[in-house]
Amino acid sequence: MRTPPGSSWWSRGWAAAHVAVVDGNEVVATSAVARAEGIRWAMRKRVAESMCPELVTFDRDPQRDARFFEPVAEAVEELAPGIEVVEPGLVAVQARGPVTYFGTAEHAAERIVDHVATRTGTEAQVGVADSLFGATKAAHRNVVVAPGGTAEFLRPLGVHELPAPELVDLLRRLGLKTLGAFADVPENAVASRFGGPATKQHRMARGLPERPLDKRRPAPELAVTQTFDEPVERIDSAAFAAKTLAEELHANLADRGLACTRLGIHARTEHDEELHRVWRAAEPLTPRGIADRVRWQLDGWLTRERLTSGIRTLTLDPSEVVDGTALQLGLWGHDDERAVRALLHVQGLLGPDAVLVPVLDGGRGPREQVRLVPWGDERTPVQNPDHPWPGRLARAPATLKDEPAELTDAAGNQVGVTGRLELTARPREVTANGRTRDVVAWAGPWPVDERWWAPDAHRAARVQVQTEDEAFLLVRRNQRWFLEGVYD
Repeated sequence: MRTPPGSSWWSRGWAAAHVAVVDGNEVVATSAVARAEGIRWAMRKRVAESMCPELVTFDRDPQRDARFFEPVAEAVEELAPGIEVVEPGLVAVQARGPVTYFGTAEHAAERIVDHVATRTGTEAQVGVADSLFGATKAAHRNVVVAPGGTAEFLRPLGVHELPAPELVDLLRRLGLKTLGAFADVPENAVASRFGGPATKQHRMARGLPERPLDKRRPAPELAVTQTFDEPVERIDSAAFAAKTLAEELHANLADRGLACTRLGIHARTEHDEELHRVWRAAEPLTPRGIADRVRWQLDGWLTRERLTSGIRTLTLDPSEVVDGTALQLGLWGHDDERAVRALLHVQGLLGPDAVLVPVLDGGRGPREQVRLVPWGDERTPVQNPDHPWPGRLARAPATLKDEPAELTDAAGNQVGVTGRLELTARPREVTANGRTRDVVAWAGPWPVDERWWAPDAHRAARVQVQTEDEAFLLVRRNQRWFLEGVYD
Protein backbone atom coordinates (compact mmCIF):
# COMPACT_ATOMS: atom_id res chain seq x y z
CA MET A 1 0.00 0.00 0.00
CA ARG A 2 1.36 3.43 -0.87
CA THR A 3 2.10 5.57 2.15
CA PRO A 4 0.46 9.02 2.17
CA PRO A 5 2.84 11.98 1.77
CA GLY A 6 4.66 12.93 4.94
CA SER A 7 4.01 9.69 6.79
CA SER A 8 6.12 6.63 7.50
CA TRP A 9 5.77 3.04 8.60
CA TRP A 10 6.66 1.81 12.06
CA SER A 11 7.96 -1.72 12.20
CA ARG A 12 8.55 -3.72 15.39
CA GLY A 13 10.70 -6.85 15.69
CA TRP A 14 11.96 -9.14 18.46
CA ALA A 15 15.29 -8.71 20.20
CA ALA A 16 16.73 -11.28 22.58
CA ALA A 17 19.83 -13.43 23.10
CA HIS A 18 21.54 -15.37 20.31
CA VAL A 19 18.29 -16.84 18.97
CA ALA A 20 17.13 -17.90 15.52
CA VAL A 21 13.92 -19.43 14.21
CA VAL A 22 14.40 -22.09 11.57
CA ASP A 23 12.03 -23.60 9.04
CA GLY A 24 13.37 -26.95 7.91
CA ASN A 25 17.08 -26.24 7.54
CA GLU A 26 16.86 -22.49 6.90
CA VAL A 27 16.90 -19.45 9.17
CA VAL A 28 13.68 -17.42 8.84
CA ALA A 29 14.07 -15.01 11.79
CA THR A 30 16.85 -13.87 14.10
CA SER A 31 17.28 -11.77 17.20
CA ALA A 32 19.23 -8.52 17.11
CA VAL A 33 22.34 -9.93 18.78
CA ALA A 34 22.31 -12.92 16.43
CA ARG A 35 22.21 -10.56 13.45
CA ALA A 36 25.18 -8.72 14.95
CA GLU A 37 27.09 -12.03 14.72
CA GLY A 38 26.29 -12.26 11.01
CA ILE A 39 23.28 -14.59 11.19
CA ARG A 40 20.97 -13.70 8.32
CA TRP A 41 17.58 -14.64 6.92
CA ALA A 42 17.70 -17.61 4.47
CA MET A 43 21.05 -18.78 5.91
CA ARG A 44 21.40 -22.53 6.36
CA LYS A 45 21.13 -23.68 9.95
CA ARG A 46 24.47 -25.47 9.82
CA VAL A 47 26.27 -22.35 8.63
CA ALA A 48 24.58 -20.22 11.29
CA GLU A 49 25.59 -22.63 14.07
CA SER A 50 29.18 -22.69 12.86
CA MET A 51 29.30 -18.87 12.85
CA CYS A 52 27.71 -18.56 16.31
CA PRO A 53 28.26 -21.65 18.53
CA GLU A 54 26.02 -20.24 21.30
CA LEU A 55 23.10 -19.83 18.89
CA VAL A 56 19.80 -21.28 20.18
CA THR A 57 17.37 -22.35 17.47
CA PHE A 58 13.61 -22.91 17.55
CA ASP A 59 11.45 -24.54 14.91
CA ARG A 60 9.01 -22.22 13.16
CA ASP A 61 5.51 -22.43 14.64
CA PRO A 62 3.34 -19.48 13.52
CA GLN A 63 0.44 -20.42 15.80
CA ARG A 64 2.68 -20.50 18.87
CA ASP A 65 4.37 -17.26 17.83
CA ALA A 66 1.03 -15.52 17.29
CA ARG A 67 -0.18 -16.64 20.70
CA PHE A 68 2.84 -15.21 22.51
CA PHE A 69 2.90 -12.10 20.33
CA GLU A 70 -0.69 -11.01 20.94
CA PRO A 71 0.10 -9.25 24.29
CA VAL A 72 2.91 -7.37 22.56
CA ALA A 73 0.60 -6.24 19.76
CA GLU A 74 -1.90 -5.03 22.35
CA ALA A 75 0.81 -3.06 24.16
CA VAL A 76 1.89 -1.35 20.93
CA GLU A 77 -1.72 -0.55 20.05
CA GLU A 78 -2.22 1.23 23.38
CA LEU A 79 0.23 3.92 22.24
CA ALA A 80 -0.15 3.63 18.45
CA PRO A 81 -3.76 2.78 17.49
CA GLY A 82 -4.45 1.21 14.13
CA ILE A 83 -1.65 -1.35 14.05
CA GLU A 84 -1.52 -4.06 11.38
CA VAL A 85 0.02 -7.44 12.10
CA VAL A 86 2.31 -8.38 9.21
CA GLU A 87 3.34 -11.68 10.77
CA PRO A 88 3.77 -12.98 14.31
CA GLY A 89 6.54 -10.82 15.72
CA LEU A 90 6.09 -7.86 13.37
CA VAL A 91 3.52 -5.06 13.38
CA ALA A 92 3.25 -1.92 11.29
CA VAL A 93 1.42 1.37 11.85
CA GLN A 94 1.34 4.77 10.20
CA ALA A 95 3.85 6.87 12.15
CA ARG A 96 2.13 10.22 11.67
CA GLY A 97 -0.12 9.87 14.74
CA PRO A 98 2.50 8.75 17.30
CA VAL A 99 5.07 11.26 15.99
CA THR A 100 2.58 14.12 16.25
CA TYR A 101 1.59 13.12 19.79
CA PHE A 102 5.08 12.49 21.19
CA GLY A 103 6.86 15.25 19.28
CA THR A 104 9.52 13.36 17.35
CA ALA A 105 9.95 9.88 15.88
CA GLU A 106 12.81 9.19 18.28
CA HIS A 107 10.71 10.06 21.34
CA ALA A 108 7.79 8.00 20.08
CA ALA A 109 10.05 4.99 19.43
CA GLU A 110 11.53 5.26 22.92
CA ARG A 111 8.10 5.42 24.55
CA ILE A 112 6.84 2.39 22.62
CA VAL A 113 9.92 0.32 23.50
CA ASP A 114 9.58 1.22 27.20
CA HIS A 115 5.84 0.55 27.23
CA VAL A 116 6.18 -2.87 25.60
CA ALA A 117 8.94 -3.82 28.04
CA THR A 118 6.86 -2.71 31.04
CA ARG A 119 3.66 -4.46 29.93
CA THR A 120 5.10 -7.70 28.55
CA GLY A 121 8.73 -7.98 29.65
CA THR A 122 9.72 -8.11 25.99
CA GLU A 123 12.50 -6.07 24.44
CA ALA A 124 11.30 -4.51 21.20
CA GLN A 125 12.97 -2.81 18.26
CA VAL A 126 11.43 0.04 16.30
CA GLY A 127 12.25 1.32 12.83
CA VAL A 128 10.78 4.20 10.86
CA ALA A 129 10.88 4.52 7.06
CA ASP A 130 8.72 5.44 4.07
CA SER A 131 7.88 1.82 3.18
CA LEU A 132 7.10 -1.32 5.13
CA PHE A 133 10.17 -3.14 3.78
CA GLY A 134 12.37 -0.18 4.66
CA ALA A 135 10.86 0.07 8.14
CA THR A 136 11.42 -3.63 8.76
CA LYS A 137 15.11 -3.31 7.87
CA ALA A 138 15.32 -0.15 9.97
CA ALA A 139 13.78 -2.01 12.92
CA HIS A 140 16.47 -4.67 12.65
CA ARG A 141 18.97 -1.85 13.21
CA ASN A 142 16.94 0.40 15.55
CA VAL A 143 17.14 3.21 12.99
CA VAL A 144 14.82 6.14 12.31
CA VAL A 145 15.08 7.02 8.62
CA ALA A 146 14.29 10.62 7.70
CA PRO A 147 11.35 11.19 5.30
CA GLY A 148 12.49 10.70 1.73
CA GLY A 149 15.66 8.88 2.79
CA THR A 150 14.50 5.27 2.58
CA ALA A 151 16.06 4.57 -0.82
CA GLU A 152 19.43 5.92 0.37
CA PHE A 153 19.19 3.90 3.59
CA LEU A 154 18.58 0.69 1.64
CA ARG A 155 21.30 1.22 -0.99
CA PRO A 156 24.28 -0.31 0.86
CA LEU A 157 22.33 -3.31 2.20
CA GLY A 158 22.99 -6.68 0.57
CA VAL A 159 20.48 -8.25 -1.81
CA HIS A 160 20.12 -11.11 0.68
CA GLU A 161 17.73 -8.79 2.55
CA LEU A 162 15.10 -9.41 -0.15
CA PRO A 163 12.62 -12.21 0.69
CA ALA A 164 13.24 -14.02 -2.61
CA PRO A 165 16.09 -16.60 -2.36
CA GLU A 166 16.05 -17.63 -6.02
CA LEU A 167 16.17 -14.02 -7.23
CA VAL A 168 18.90 -13.20 -4.69
CA ASP A 169 21.05 -16.07 -5.96
CA LEU A 170 20.60 -14.92 -9.55
CA LEU A 171 21.39 -11.30 -8.71
CA ARG A 172 24.59 -12.33 -6.96
CA ARG A 173 25.72 -14.36 -9.97
CA LEU A 174 25.08 -11.31 -12.13
CA GLY A 175 27.25 -9.17 -9.86
CA LEU A 176 24.37 -7.19 -8.31
CA LYS A 177 25.28 -7.62 -4.66
CA THR A 178 23.58 -4.61 -3.04
CA LEU A 179 20.04 -3.28 -3.06
CA GLY A 180 21.36 -0.07 -4.60
CA ALA A 181 22.91 -1.92 -7.54
CA PHE A 182 19.63 -3.74 -8.11
CA ALA A 183 17.63 -0.52 -7.76
CA ASP A 184 19.77 1.13 -10.47
CA VAL A 185 18.56 -1.41 -13.04
CA PRO A 186 15.66 0.11 -15.05
CA GLU A 187 12.29 -1.29 -13.99
CA ASN A 188 11.31 -2.31 -17.53
CA ALA A 189 14.58 -4.26 -17.82
CA VAL A 190 13.84 -6.07 -14.55
CA ALA A 191 10.35 -6.99 -15.75
CA SER A 192 11.55 -8.29 -19.11
CA ARG A 193 14.61 -10.14 -17.77
CA PHE A 194 13.36 -11.56 -14.45
CA GLY A 195 9.56 -11.53 -14.82
CA GLY A 196 6.70 -9.85 -13.03
CA PRO A 197 7.34 -11.07 -9.44
CA ALA A 198 10.82 -9.51 -9.52
CA THR A 199 9.36 -6.06 -10.12
CA LYS A 200 7.89 -6.14 -6.61
CA GLN A 201 11.34 -6.87 -5.16
CA HIS A 202 12.74 -4.07 -7.34
CA ARG A 203 10.25 -1.60 -5.92
CA MET A 204 11.17 -2.71 -2.41
CA ALA A 205 14.87 -2.15 -3.14
CA ARG A 206 14.04 1.38 -4.32
CA GLY A 207 12.20 2.17 -1.09
CA LEU A 208 8.78 2.10 -2.77
CA PRO A 209 5.68 0.11 -1.74
CA GLU A 210 5.71 -3.53 -2.83
CA ARG A 211 2.99 -2.93 -5.38
CA PRO A 212 1.47 0.21 -6.94
CA LEU A 213 -1.67 1.62 -5.37
CA ASP A 214 -4.48 -0.54 -6.74
CA LYS A 215 -6.83 -1.10 -3.84
CA ARG A 216 -10.60 -0.87 -3.78
CA ARG A 217 -13.00 -0.02 -1.00
CA PRO A 218 -14.67 -3.35 -0.21
CA ALA A 219 -18.43 -3.54 -0.31
CA PRO A 220 -19.99 -4.17 3.14
CA GLU A 221 -21.65 -7.38 1.97
CA LEU A 222 -18.25 -9.01 1.41
CA ALA A 223 -17.77 -9.51 5.15
CA VAL A 224 -18.74 -12.93 6.50
CA THR A 225 -20.03 -13.62 10.03
CA GLN A 226 -20.69 -16.74 12.03
CA THR A 227 -22.57 -16.90 15.33
CA PHE A 228 -21.89 -20.02 17.38
CA ASP A 229 -24.55 -21.91 19.26
CA GLU A 230 -22.04 -22.56 22.01
CA PRO A 231 -19.24 -20.05 22.73
CA VAL A 232 -15.91 -21.12 21.26
CA GLU A 233 -13.32 -21.66 23.99
CA ARG A 234 -11.10 -24.38 22.51
CA ILE A 235 -8.41 -23.94 19.87
CA ASP A 236 -9.54 -26.92 17.77
CA SER A 237 -13.08 -25.51 17.54
CA ALA A 238 -11.63 -22.11 16.62
CA ALA A 239 -9.49 -23.69 13.89
CA PHE A 240 -12.51 -25.37 12.32
CA ALA A 241 -14.48 -22.11 12.42
CA ALA A 242 -11.54 -20.26 10.87
CA LYS A 243 -11.35 -22.69 7.94
CA THR A 244 -15.09 -22.56 7.26
CA LEU A 245 -15.27 -18.75 7.31
CA ALA A 246 -12.07 -18.43 5.25
CA GLU A 247 -13.52 -20.55 2.46
CA GLU A 248 -16.77 -18.55 2.53
CA LEU A 249 -14.92 -15.22 2.40
CA HIS A 250 -12.69 -16.39 -0.43
CA ALA A 251 -15.71 -17.62 -2.40
CA ASN A 252 -17.44 -14.23 -1.96
CA LEU A 253 -14.37 -12.42 -3.24
CA ALA A 254 -13.72 -14.85 -6.09
CA ASP A 255 -17.29 -14.44 -7.37
CA ARG A 256 -16.52 -10.72 -7.84
CA GLY A 257 -13.03 -11.24 -9.24
CA LEU A 258 -11.34 -9.93 -6.07
CA ALA A 259 -8.72 -11.07 -3.58
CA CYS A 260 -7.94 -9.87 -0.05
CA THR A 261 -4.67 -8.19 0.97
CA ARG A 262 -5.71 -6.79 4.34
CA LEU A 263 -7.93 -8.85 6.64
CA GLY A 264 -9.91 -7.53 9.58
CA ILE A 265 -10.78 -10.11 12.25
CA HIS A 266 -13.60 -9.14 14.63
CA ALA A 267 -14.88 -11.18 17.55
CA ARG A 268 -17.46 -10.66 20.28
CA THR A 269 -17.42 -12.78 23.41
CA GLU A 270 -20.40 -14.09 25.33
CA HIS A 271 -19.89 -11.21 27.81
CA ASP A 272 -19.91 -8.64 24.97
CA GLU A 273 -16.15 -8.06 24.96
CA GLU A 274 -15.10 -6.61 21.58
CA LEU A 275 -11.91 -7.91 19.94
CA HIS A 276 -10.41 -6.62 16.71
CA ARG A 277 -7.17 -7.08 14.82
CA VAL A 278 -6.02 -6.33 11.24
CA TRP A 279 -3.57 -8.59 9.41
CA ARG A 280 -1.64 -7.21 6.44
CA ALA A 281 -0.31 -9.38 3.59
CA ALA A 282 2.16 -8.50 0.85
CA GLU A 283 0.43 -10.92 -1.55
CA PRO A 284 -3.30 -11.66 -2.02
CA LEU A 285 -4.41 -14.20 0.52
CA THR A 286 -5.41 -17.73 -0.46
CA PRO A 287 -8.13 -19.55 1.54
CA ARG A 288 -5.35 -21.29 3.48
CA GLY A 289 -3.65 -17.95 4.16
CA ILE A 290 -6.89 -16.45 5.49
CA ALA A 291 -7.61 -19.49 7.67
CA ASP A 292 -4.07 -19.51 9.10
CA ARG A 293 -4.24 -15.86 10.17
CA VAL A 294 -7.67 -16.29 11.72
CA ARG A 295 -6.53 -19.40 13.60
CA TRP A 296 -3.38 -17.67 14.88
CA GLN A 297 -5.39 -14.68 16.06
CA LEU A 298 -8.06 -16.76 17.78
CA ASP A 299 -5.35 -18.77 19.50
CA GLY A 300 -3.87 -15.53 20.83
CA TRP A 301 -7.24 -14.28 22.06
CA LEU A 302 -8.44 -17.52 23.61
CA THR A 303 -5.27 -18.07 25.63
CA ARG A 304 -5.33 -14.62 27.24
CA GLU A 305 -6.00 -14.71 30.97
CA ARG A 306 -8.17 -11.58 30.93
CA LEU A 307 -10.67 -12.98 28.41
CA THR A 308 -13.63 -13.81 30.64
CA SER A 309 -15.71 -15.90 28.24
CA GLY A 310 -15.70 -17.75 24.93
CA ILE A 311 -16.24 -16.20 21.50
CA ARG A 312 -19.88 -15.99 20.44
CA THR A 313 -19.58 -14.14 17.09
CA LEU A 314 -16.73 -14.11 14.56
CA THR A 315 -16.56 -11.75 11.55
CA LEU A 316 -14.01 -11.59 8.75
CA ASP A 317 -13.87 -8.25 6.95
CA PRO A 318 -11.69 -7.75 3.85
CA SER A 319 -10.33 -4.28 4.66
CA GLU A 320 -8.47 -4.06 1.35
CA VAL A 321 -9.02 -5.99 -1.88
CA VAL A 322 -7.26 -6.12 -5.25
CA ASP A 323 -7.95 -7.67 -8.63
CA GLY A 324 -8.35 -11.40 -8.17
CA THR A 325 -6.04 -12.14 -11.10
CA ALA A 326 -3.18 -11.31 -8.72
CA LEU A 327 -3.92 -14.53 -6.83
CA GLN A 328 -1.83 -17.32 -8.37
CA LEU A 329 -2.72 -20.68 -6.87
CA GLY A 330 -0.20 -22.52 -9.04
CA LEU A 331 -1.97 -25.89 -9.13
CA TRP A 332 -0.28 -28.13 -11.75
CA GLY A 333 0.33 -25.12 -13.98
CA HIS A 334 -3.28 -23.88 -14.03
CA ASP A 335 -5.97 -22.71 -11.65
CA ASP A 336 -8.88 -25.15 -11.67
CA GLU A 337 -11.37 -23.82 -9.10
CA ARG A 338 -13.13 -27.17 -8.81
CA ALA A 339 -9.85 -28.93 -8.06
CA VAL A 340 -8.99 -26.25 -5.52
CA ARG A 341 -12.31 -26.70 -3.73
CA ALA A 342 -11.90 -30.49 -3.76
CA LEU A 343 -8.43 -30.29 -2.21
CA LEU A 344 -9.63 -27.84 0.42
CA HIS A 345 -12.46 -30.22 1.25
CA VAL A 346 -10.05 -33.14 1.64
CA GLN A 347 -7.81 -31.04 3.88
CA GLY A 348 -10.83 -29.99 5.92
CA LEU A 349 -11.80 -33.64 6.47
CA LEU A 350 -8.37 -35.23 6.95
CA GLY A 351 -6.08 -32.37 7.89
CA PRO A 352 -3.55 -30.23 5.97
CA ASP A 353 -1.03 -33.09 5.60
CA ALA A 354 -3.57 -35.17 3.65
CA VAL A 355 -2.76 -33.30 0.42
CA LEU A 356 0.95 -32.95 -0.38
CA VAL A 357 2.75 -31.46 -3.37
CA PRO A 358 6.44 -31.85 -4.32
CA VAL A 359 9.02 -29.07 -4.11
CA LEU A 360 12.40 -29.37 -5.80
CA ASP A 361 15.02 -28.82 -3.12
CA GLY A 362 18.77 -28.84 -2.68
CA GLY A 363 20.87 -31.74 -1.42
CA ARG A 364 23.05 -34.58 -2.60
CA GLY A 365 20.76 -37.59 -2.44
CA PRO A 366 17.65 -38.06 -4.60
CA ARG A 367 15.40 -38.29 -1.54
CA GLU A 368 16.69 -34.91 -0.30
CA GLN A 369 16.02 -33.23 -3.65
CA VAL A 370 12.24 -33.63 -3.48
CA ARG A 371 10.35 -32.37 -0.44
CA LEU A 372 6.60 -32.83 0.10
CA VAL A 373 4.71 -29.90 1.63
CA PRO A 374 1.01 -29.50 2.44
CA TRP A 375 -0.96 -28.02 -0.44
CA GLY A 376 -1.46 -24.32 0.17
CA ASP A 377 1.87 -23.84 1.98
CA GLU A 378 4.72 -21.89 0.43
CA ARG A 379 6.62 -23.97 -2.13
CA THR A 380 10.01 -22.43 -1.49
CA PRO A 381 13.14 -24.61 -1.33
CA VAL A 382 14.72 -25.01 2.08
CA GLN A 383 18.09 -25.41 0.37
CA ASN A 384 19.16 -23.91 -2.94
CA PRO A 385 18.62 -26.61 -5.63
CA ASP A 386 21.04 -24.79 -7.98
CA HIS A 387 23.89 -24.94 -5.47
CA PRO A 388 26.86 -27.02 -6.75
CA TRP A 389 26.45 -29.85 -4.26
CA PRO A 390 29.63 -32.00 -4.13
CA GLY A 391 28.79 -35.65 -4.76
CA ARG A 392 25.35 -34.86 -6.17
CA LEU A 393 24.11 -37.26 -8.84
CA ALA A 394 23.55 -35.85 -12.30
CA ARG A 395 20.58 -38.14 -12.84
CA ALA A 396 18.17 -39.15 -10.10
CA PRO A 397 16.33 -42.52 -10.18
CA ALA A 398 12.69 -42.63 -11.21
CA THR A 399 11.61 -44.72 -8.19
CA LEU A 400 12.92 -44.19 -4.66
CA LYS A 401 13.52 -47.15 -2.34
CA ASP A 402 15.00 -47.78 1.07
CA GLU A 403 15.62 -51.49 1.59
CA PRO A 404 18.64 -53.77 2.15
CA ALA A 405 20.68 -54.89 -0.86
CA GLU A 406 23.84 -56.90 -1.56
CA LEU A 407 26.77 -56.21 -3.88
CA THR A 408 29.28 -59.06 -4.22
CA ASP A 409 32.42 -59.85 -6.22
CA ALA A 410 33.29 -62.91 -8.29
CA ALA A 411 34.21 -64.86 -5.13
CA GLY A 412 30.88 -64.09 -3.49
CA ASN A 413 32.40 -61.67 -0.99
CA GLN A 414 30.73 -58.39 -0.15
CA VAL A 415 32.10 -55.39 -2.03
CA GLY A 416 33.03 -52.53 0.29
CA VAL A 417 34.36 -48.99 0.02
CA THR A 418 37.89 -48.10 1.13
CA GLY A 419 39.03 -44.98 2.94
CA ARG A 420 40.32 -43.73 -0.41
CA LEU A 421 36.78 -43.96 -1.75
CA GLU A 422 37.39 -46.93 -4.02
CA LEU A 423 35.51 -50.22 -4.27
CA THR A 424 37.33 -53.13 -2.64
CA ALA A 425 36.60 -55.36 -5.65
CA ARG A 426 34.90 -55.38 -9.03
CA PRO A 427 31.13 -55.95 -8.58
CA ARG A 428 29.86 -59.23 -10.07
CA GLU A 429 26.33 -59.67 -8.68
CA VAL A 430 23.72 -57.42 -7.15
CA THR A 431 20.78 -58.54 -5.02
CA ALA A 432 17.98 -56.01 -5.06
CA ASN A 433 14.20 -55.96 -5.48
CA GLY A 434 14.10 -59.61 -4.40
CA ARG A 435 16.33 -60.89 -7.24
CA THR A 436 20.02 -61.58 -7.81
CA ARG A 437 21.41 -60.53 -11.20
CA ASP A 438 24.77 -60.16 -12.91
CA VAL A 439 26.32 -56.71 -13.01
CA VAL A 440 27.18 -55.59 -16.56
CA ALA A 441 28.33 -52.04 -15.73
CA TRP A 442 28.80 -49.81 -12.70
CA ALA A 443 29.87 -46.27 -11.81
CA GLY A 444 31.08 -44.63 -8.61
CA PRO A 445 31.45 -44.51 -5.71
CA TRP A 446 30.39 -40.94 -4.91
CA PRO A 447 31.06 -40.01 -1.29
CA VAL A 448 28.60 -38.31 1.07
CA ASP A 449 30.33 -36.70 4.06
CA GLU A 450 27.98 -34.36 5.92
CA ARG A 451 28.33 -32.73 9.36
CA TRP A 452 31.80 -34.30 9.70
CA TRP A 453 32.44 -32.25 12.86
CA ALA A 454 29.32 -33.46 14.71
CA PRO A 455 28.80 -36.70 16.71
CA ASP A 456 25.90 -37.59 14.39
CA ALA A 457 28.03 -37.18 11.25
CA HIS A 458 26.52 -38.78 8.15
CA ARG A 459 28.98 -40.69 5.95
CA ALA A 460 27.97 -42.82 3.00
CA ALA A 461 28.86 -43.64 -0.60
CA ARG A 462 26.66 -44.18 -3.64
CA VAL A 463 27.16 -46.53 -6.59
CA GLN A 464 25.16 -46.92 -9.81
CA VAL A 465 24.82 -50.52 -10.93
CA GLN A 466 23.42 -51.78 -14.24
CA THR A 467 22.16 -55.29 -15.03
CA GLU A 468 20.75 -56.71 -18.26
CA ASP A 469 17.24 -55.35 -17.64
CA GLU A 470 17.47 -52.75 -14.81
CA ALA A 471 19.68 -50.11 -13.26
CA PHE A 472 19.94 -49.40 -9.53
CA LEU A 473 21.27 -46.75 -7.21
CA LEU A 474 22.91 -48.29 -4.15
CA VAL A 475 24.13 -46.47 -1.06
CA ARG A 476 26.56 -47.89 1.47
CA ARG A 477 26.16 -46.73 5.06
CA ASN A 478 27.05 -48.37 8.38
CA GLN A 479 29.00 -51.10 6.52
CA ARG A 480 25.87 -52.23 4.63
CA TRP A 481 24.40 -51.72 1.15
CA PHE A 482 20.90 -50.35 0.65
CA LEU A 483 18.81 -49.96 -2.49
CA GLU A 484 18.08 -46.21 -2.76
CA GLY A 485 16.46 -46.06 -6.20
CA VAL A 486 15.57 -47.79 -9.44
CA TYR A 487 16.14 -46.23 -12.86
CA ASP A 488 13.65 -46.66 -15.70
